[in-house]
Amino acid sequence: MTTETAGPLISLDGIQKVFGAVQALSGVDLKIHAGECLGLVGHNGAGKSTLMNILAGTLEASDGNLAVAGNELGKGYSVQDAGRLGIRCVFQELSLCPNLSVAENTRIIHPVLKGFGWQKRAGALIMEQLDLVFPGHGISPNDIVGDLTISKRQMVEIARAFTVTDTNIRLVILDEPTSSLDARVADQLLDYVGRVTRQGISVVLISHLLGEILQVSNKISVMKDGRVVAFKDAADFDRVSLVEAMGSTVVAGAAPRRDQNTTTSAGEERIHMRPASQPDDQSIRAREGEVIGFAGLAGQGQTQALLSIFEGHGVLPSGAQASGCCFIAGDRQVDGVLPLWSIRKNIGVSSLKRLRSGVLIQNEREQELADAWKERIGIRAPDVEAPILSLSGGNQQKVLFARALGSAADIVLMDDPMRGVDVGTKNEVYAIIRQEASQGRTFLWYTTEMEELDYCDRVYVFRDGVISETLSGGDITEENLLQASFKQVSGAA
Repeated sequence: MTTETAGPLISLDGIQKVFGAVQALSGVDLKIHAGECLGLVGHNGAGKSTLMNILAGTLEASDGNLAVAGNELGKGYSVQDAGRLGIRCVFQELSLCPNLSVAENTRIIHPVLKGFGWQKRAGALIMEQLDLVFPGHGISPNDIVGDLTISKRQMVEIARAFTVTDTNIRLVILDEPTSSLDARVADQLLDYVGRVTRQGISVVLISHLLGEILQVSNKISVMKDGRVVAFKDAADFDRVSLVEAMGSTVVAGAAPRRDQNTTTSAGEERIHMRPASQPDDQSIRAREGEVIGFAGLAGQGQTQALLSIFEGHGVLPSGAQASGCCFIAGDRQVDGVLPLWSIRKNIGVSSLKRLRSGVLIQNEREQELADAWKERIGIRAPDVEAPILSLSGGNQQKVLFARALGSAADIVLMDDPMRGVDVGTKNEVYAIIRQEASQGRTFLWYTTEMEELDYCDRVYVFRDGVISETLSGGDITEENLLQASFKQVSGAA
């Protein structure tokens, strides 16, 4: 329930933002009250993250007014000002320093933690908050952030945003906070959001998982092309009307998977791998034209299995003699985008052999490839010469899809690749995956989103580094997946 004061906590009036020739925001008006969870949705490039960066002080508006608790903030509003006003932001592209420990990263936003014993105090502070938000998290204050999985890094960033020392929190912005969390951990976060809003803290939740938005939001604002196109009570929306407000059509049900009894009609076997710690005869098999899912709680060995296949272990001679593997990383900033390159070069880097003439890369061929995939997958950019970092996070992820799908690779490995991708693009990518599979490509797909497993022919559920269950056809249900995710496997590492 919303706890409204006499006026809004946050008032954004006529906010505009221009990047060169690009109008990112075109006069946005938005109000957020104390104790309210505002769901903010829209397609990639709609302006959601830009608007929240202005509120968080990391960007300055080109025009418009920003007020907090009725006090208008002028030019020069900064991250430090936002911090003093009790505004925190968990960015979609995580901002932790990878070379520092969890405790040291906590100290960065709490300069009051100083003097003898500050590391112990910082560690206790972040551990207390992690225990509140994510019980059973398995994180130590001395862990180096760069050694943590992306899921655990996301948990640390979220918990850090809710820590309090000398300044109370008024508003926390969560930009795609569950994008790398499995369903169980995501539910822990959503439960915590419900608790803190009832205590009077405001939350802005940006998510492409519309079920999350509908579950915890009091109000929902829909953005499109830099404008707010709908703003209503969450109770006035359902998933269908929300998708329609975003300007997309609803896809009724998943693309049909191949029936478990007809799997043998797929092509020749390309992958046969038994995970190193597998205690029995369970092994990963993938045939030509199949979409194979990896599931289970985050950090149970799914990524390691994909990497092992990418390194050539388990790929049969027929697969090795084809066009090899390509890999779509979930952690795009660390393992995906080449930040100094253009969109064109980022797409073309996996197709250099086909793009060259002699020893030279033919720019015209690379341009044609990039233009074709920009159009097919809907990358929102003026042209493919734009820098990759000029794109929103979701559009950067589209470039990684274009790089893999535009290559000649017969085996495509996907490591939870839908981070920050909007619902319309997801449906388009799902259709492309099934189309490419029908033409003989093999996909191995680790995902933390249950609904994406509906697109798979067979699913391997991982637990403690081994396969706890293999599901196919009608057995791929949420109930079976959850049971297998918590199943104790004899002999597991």
